[in-house]
Amino acid sequence: MIVVAGEALIDLVPLSAGDPLAPLRPVRGGGPYNTAVALARLGTEAAFCSRISTDAFGDALVGRLREEGVGVGLVQRGPEPTALALASLGADGSAVYDFRTEGTADRLFRAPGRLPEGTLAVAFGTCSLVLEPGASAYEELMREAAGRGVFTALDPNIRPGLIPDADAYRRRFERWLPHTGLLKLSEEDAAWLGGTVPDWLSAGPGAVVVTRGARGLRVHLREGAPVDVPAAPVEVVDTIGAGDTVYAALLHALAERGALRPGALGALARDDWREVLAFAARAAALTCSRRGAEPPYAGEL
Repeated sequence: MIVVAGEALIDLVPLSAGDPLAPLRPVRGGGPYNTAVALARLGTEAAFCSRISTDAFGDALVGRLREEGVGVGLVQRGPEPTALALASLGADGSAVYDFRTEGTADRLFRAPGRLPEGTLAVAFGTCSLVLEPGASAYEELMREAAGRGVFTALDPNIRPGLIPDADAYRRRFERWLPHTGLLKLSEEDAAWLGGTVPDWLSAGPGAVVVTRGARGLRVHLREGAPVDVPAAPVEVVDTIGAGDTVYAALLHALAERGALRPGALGALARDDWREVLAFAARAAALTCSRRGAEPPYAGEL
């Protein structure tokens, strides 16, 4: 089982790109939430670890997790409202978000006492690692899981508008790296963080996967040259959930190869990495071909 820890929220997505006055459609989302759904659709046993509101949006979020077969035993519930993200879509389908997170349920997450038996990995990312006091609780879970030898993965999925002190966040990011087995991030994330891949690798992760938009995916390892794969061609409807799908597809493909364990990523053959990255690129392309975060099922790949 892979546990995905992080926020669930409602994306308010315009029905037409480029029109700020277009009607908004509520879509169940949040980076970690999308990743958990994508894992389940790909055939990996997944569980979601978060705090979700008891309001109508929260009920809808939990309902979808159950429908998709994602475990909800680690989901905490609270009366606080559900976080909202107002999405603006560019002409190319790219999305920019404006968040409403003050006083929301996800911010009051508490680290669980223990993870389920058979937990293979725990994946972290996005807003949950920014918004206090929950951010410290997620960091506590990351450290505890890594300390017990459970594989951990991190997708920072930077949202600058949510980060009041960029330098403080960058220092905190560096403190996560010794407890991180796999680091996945976009080129934009990497530029914002300002560090270097060699420094990140030397701090802890066994591999760093960088998404490069239309130029595909690249994995950096501690030894040898990077491995690249091109993006899968697709007519983009929007990019919502594409990075979350990549994250899930990487975890799924690596789990199939028995690589979600300490030291295993560096031992994976380069041809295996090409297959893993190509699988993730195909999965992301299918998500981009659909409106909203609708990751593919295993049979579609």
